[in-house]
Amino acid sequence: MLSMKNKMIKLTGLVLVYGLISACDEAQEFIDSDFANPIADATANATNGSADFSTFVSIGDSLTAGYADGALYRLGQENSYPAILAQQFAKVRGGTFKQPLVNDNLGGLLIGGNINSDYGNRRVLNAATQTPEVLAGTPTTEVTSVLTGSFNNMGVPGAKSFHLGAEGLGDPAGLSTNPATANPYFVRFASSVSTSVIEDAAAQAPSFFVLWIGNNDVLSYATEGGVGIDQTGNTDLSTYGSRDITDPTAFAGIYTQLITALTTANTTAKGVLLNIPDIATIPFFTTVPYNAVPLDAATAAALNTAYTAYNDGVQAAQGLSLITAEEAAQRTISFAAGQNAVVILDEDLTDITAVDAALINMRQATAKDLLVLTSSTKIGTLANPEDDPSDPSSPLWGISAPLEDADVLTPAEILAIETARLAYNVSIAAAAEANPNLILLDIAAIMTELSTTGINYGRNGTITATYATGGGFSLDGVHPTARGYSVIANSIIDAINAGFNATIPKVYPGNYTTIFLN
Repeated sequence: MLSMKNKMIKLTGLVLVYGLISACDEAQEFIDSDFANPIADATANATNGSADFSTFVSIGDSLTAGYADGALYRLGQENSYPAILAQQFAKVRGGTFKQPLVNDNLGGLLIGGNINSDYGNRRVLNAATQTPEVLAGTPTTEVTSVLTGSFNNMGVPGAKSFHLGAEGLGDPAGLSTNPATANPYFVRFASSVSTSVIEDAAAQAPSFFVLWIGNNDVLSYATEGGVGIDQTGNTDLSTYGSRDITDPTAFAGIYTQLITALTTANTTAKGVLLNIPDIATIPFFTTVPYNAVPLDAATAAALNTAYTAYNDGVQAAQGLSLITAEEAAQRTISFAAGQNAVVILDEDLTDITAVDAALINMRQATAKDLLVLTSSTKIGTLANPEDDPSDPSSPLWGISAPLEDADVLTPAEILAIETARLAYNVSIAAAAEANPNLILLDIAAIMTELSTTGINYGRNGTITATYATGGGFSLDGVHPTARGYSVIANSIIDAINAGFNATIPKVYPGNYTTIFLN
């Protein structure tokens, strides 16, 4: 928080220019426009090639489960990429496909009859305000009402690589005694309290499987703005926090164990392995621009006056050789008429508070920083909720008070994420290379295409990664829409057709929904 002799002025009518929604009518038109353009079904010529889809199992995290709009809800599950694949596999002698469906389309969970705020209802777009909102209502999915039978979709929201082999992840007792050891989504469909996800998957001796795991090994760190520990170099998983980056060496060993369990259960099993996309390809990290603060000349001048003491202190620290001229320039706060960079904390800056306690690790963001989606509702609001909003000295987030660590990924944090992600992908590629029955799908490249040029899926239909209006991502900014999942399913089918000499027909993404209006 800025603590200066000069009072901070309060901005009025601050508008965060990050291009969420231009018009609800346009969004609805985008949702519906392609339904009149069905694609021809090539079922008559469909073949399975050298693959056997009689027992298809998908293993992974929330992306596999069909999570979307910040929740796991039934319609999302029914349009998960594994469900879409199973629908197409049925045309080439594929077997039955069962998912651990939740009870409703709200998406929240009950644990012992109580609503848990950590597992809330899904988001929809409010047509009146043109902003995302959480659906009201009481969920009906009780976690402790355990489902019976085997399930072909073994996607567990929140799971990291090492969670898949963790025994007791589905033990309901752990939800109250040690929440870090239990996952409520797996509690619902674990075959026993002592089993693991991979045990239940392997017990089905799948003839074909898709494995997509490792996203959360970096994503949980990333979505929290780097509030966590990069555990690279530490293979002791028992010391990890929920927001930490998994050590790549540990990941490599875990991934090998997962593949071994699946291929030992059925030595003729074939499968597709998906790698981990770059976080910079998803709208959670690309929607809010670094220069999200519009100012007129008078307001900019007032802010510059208020920051004079801070800037002078930075120059004094440089004069004492505590920081370089380059860092001094980086830390100097300056505003001008037009769009301005937000003010952020950066823990990688030199600590110079010994000179003056007000000289905190503060700077303005640059294009190399990634502001998280949730910062969009924070920038320009009162840093101290108890302050009087009419008082011009009340500090505002990102303007007269720096955004916190959890609000932004700095270049150093992005580098840590990328280093780990690329190492994971080397391990995934090596696993595919080592087994002729396994093929690698570079989903990372597909996500990059989605975020840069968009993907044309035919009939003049295009899907992009633009938040809310691009069609590819749901309102949580991380998980795909049904249409996005259909594109992923088609990519997997392309890989299967090429790798296993099959001719499985693809689906038409235009027949799948995007965001929902309320």
